Amino acid sequence: MSKKLFLSFLVALALAAGPTVQAQTHKPYRVGVIHEGGEYNAIVDGLKDGLRELGLEPGKDVLLEIRDLQGNRAAAAEAARSLEQARMDLLCSLGTSITVPAKAATAKIPIVFVAGGDAVAAGLVDSMARPGGRITGAQYPSIDLTGKRLEILKEILPKAHKVVTFYDSGNPVAGIKAAREAARRLNIELVERPVASVEELREGLKALGPKDADAYFYTPDAMAVSQTQFIIDTANSKKLPTMLGQPGMATQGALAGYGVDFYDVGHLSAKYVQRILTGTSPQNLPIESFSRYGLGINLKTARELGITIPQSVLFRADKVIE
Repeated sequence: MSKKLFLSFLVALALAAGPTVQAQTHKPYRVGVIHEGGEYNAIVDGLKDGLRELGLEPGKDVLLEIRDLQGNRAAAAEAARSLEQARMDLLCSLGTSITVPAKAATAKIPIVFVAGGDAVAAGLVDSMARPGGRITGAQYPSIDLTGKRLEILKEILPKAHKVVTFYDSGNPVAGIKAAREAARRLNIELVERPVASVEELREGLKALGPKDADAYFYTPDAMAVSQTQFIIDTANSKKLPTMLGQPGMATQGALAGYGVDFYDVGHLSAKYVQRILTGTSPQNLPIESFSRYGLGINLKTARELGITIPQSVLFRADKVIE
């Protein structure tokens, strides 16, 4: 082939390739995100950064339609239904108590979930290896860590005999059973305050008296998670020590937090979103268990509460706030 003919071939090839590249350019994907608010925003932050690292820039390549339910779990079904009707490409449901009604309220839209427990036991998927259908995602231990949280709290406060916990009375996946079992094993009185709304939770917290409990203890529940900062601020104002469900909560003023980092969970879920948006079927994406968790301790809060954190606890802490 002559040099002139070869150059002509390259030009023709480039012109032919132009329309093909243009045809492959996808309009922005549209992803609906549903959560109960508060600390779940950290999962959204992790999701955004994860998508960015995978080549999908939020706001440009992927548009997130976020529905913050502000602790109102009852609004999950309608939010999911409306997002499917708006023809989102995919739905992200953050939390088991959101995913269960979101799955039931929709028919066709693929769902990527983040679940704080066993997704199979919750009826979300058929199995970890073969989810089946249009739903997949990541799960992390929360209820499973309840006993360890209470053990750590008892180690910090060996004289504590009574702890109070608030949770959504209508939430079928709240971890109250695990909290009861742990309290019974450690000979601690668990003062249960089931509530029906965020307003009731807030009023109940504000009404706590100095003799009602020796500490506030986190029971895995989405409504409680949505009110984390309010719980911390209110408890601290009452000189009530707090054991919450994430190490990062210590940076927000909690005495202690034990569990997974929500940002990391969101970062993990981004790969599921990216793969489904680019053509992989959810049924071909096995459920991944997020098993990295840690302990956060806030020494400033401890000093303000007149508490000395044992060295045995500090040695195990992954995050210590001075």
